[in-house]
Amino acid sequence: MNLDKQSLLAFARNERAQYEATLKEFVEIPTVSSEPERAGDIRKMAECAAGLLRSMGGEADILDTVEGGNPLIHGRFDIDPAAPTVTVYNHLDVQPASRETEPWKSDPFVFTKAGDRYLGRGTTDDKGPALAALWGIKAARAAGVRANLRVLWELEEEIGSPNFEAGIRKHTGLLKTDHVIVSDTIWVSRQRPACPAGLRGLQGFELVLETGQTDQHSGTAGGAARNPLAELMKLVSEMHDATTGRVKIKGFYDDVVPPTKQELQEFKDSGFSIKSFKKDHLFKSLRSDDPVDVMKRLWAMPTFEVHGVTGGYSGPGIKTVIPPRASVKISCRLVANQDPKKILRLVKQFVKEHNPDVKIEHEAAMYPFQAPTTGALPDAVRAAMKFAFGRDPVFVREGGSIGAVVSAEKVLRCPVLFLGLSLPEHGYHAPNENFDWQQASGGMVAFAKYFEIVSGIRPRSS
Repeated sequence: MNLDKQSLLAFARNERAQYEATLKEFVEIPTVSSEPERAGDIRKMAECAAGLLRSMGGEADILDTVEGGNPLIHGRFDIDPAAPTVTVYNHLDVQPASRETEPWKSDPFVFTKAGDRYLGRGTTDDKGPALAALWGIKAARAAGVRANLRVLWELEEEIGSPNFEAGIRKHTGLLKTDHVIVSDTIWVSRQRPACPAGLRGLQGFELVLETGQTDQHSGTAGGAARNPLAELMKLVSEMHDATTGRVKIKGFYDDVVPPTKQELQEFKDSGFSIKSFKKDHLFKSLRSDDPVDVMKRLWAMPTFEVHGVTGGYSGPGIKTVIPPRASVKISCRLVANQDPKKILRLVKQFVKEHNPDVKIEHEAAMYPFQAPTTGALPDAVRAAMKFAFGRDPVFVREGGSIGAVVSAEKVLRCPVLFLGLSLPEHGYHAPNENFDWQQASGGMVAFAKYFEIVSGIRPRSS
């Protein structure tokens, strides 16, 4: 097979049935990493994935991370120690899903095919793209591409990759690579390929206030008793303007670097529209109707989001009590140059000054990431995506976080780039998550071409 587009598209058509059968097998293993009772499914997925890699002619290992942590799957299709080595990263764990509590049209853990569309939890995040990249490896090998092609699949990304860094540090020698390319990102619209020039980081925390031991009658204690729910509402409103989204904590924005003129132009060229964004995410309204302002808010500015409030009575009617305890769950998405540790320190100082009785329980943090957009490897991404999808990609920023990316760059000491395939309408983390054959087949073509291009780039070690 030659690496011209028509031959690659013919390859994809011939492989479609096998790709779909494999995606079905993967989707129907409910790899929900946040649910401890799914440990058996996690292990089953690791063994299934390793078996697939071996069946395609590769070597595969299931790599332990730390005690109690989920394993990694490492697949190798090596041909020559002197050839460039490329590792494709994806994750095979998924978000929780339930037809009982969410408006799924089909069982989330039963693969459902509707024409060219595939429905089920994990189809787009991230099992469908992972398999498209793997089939790109298969196509490149069939064409004789002179590169060592590898995959690194994780099973903890959806819980923040808590053991990924320790795992790759433990197996650094085996995982050595010239660069990593990630297929776990979303385009802005189907009309224009998009690659992240960076990811936002994350710092989560919970504010907890306890002022008593039991519920108390508001008639006998009201007015004298402190109300932890009300005090936390006040504190949150002092930290953050809910109308504008502006964070009012001193120093919060000190390290934010605004997007350059070139970045803003890429944003404008991305195909983003307010109408499509609202439709894809089922929003009735947004904080802004200016597309550029919205894109800056999504990709280039940090956030402060309240995820949940607990405490008091939430049943039908009113129960006139003063609760003894309340909590608020919050996270901040962070942009390049912001340090989660510094942000947490600023939050703690603010809380200490405004309500010292409030305790802060912090969650694991993820650092923001900035990807290269110039040089031989980004140029290879551009060329491969244009080859497959017919248009040059734009380099925007990704609003989400992938903890493994920062760890891979740091531990493996190599560049990390992105070649994502998902679309906004695919429903990341949402009910009726889906993927489609157009993106899957295009991904096979793009990855095969990418491997051909980078096979001619001199390895770092040479």
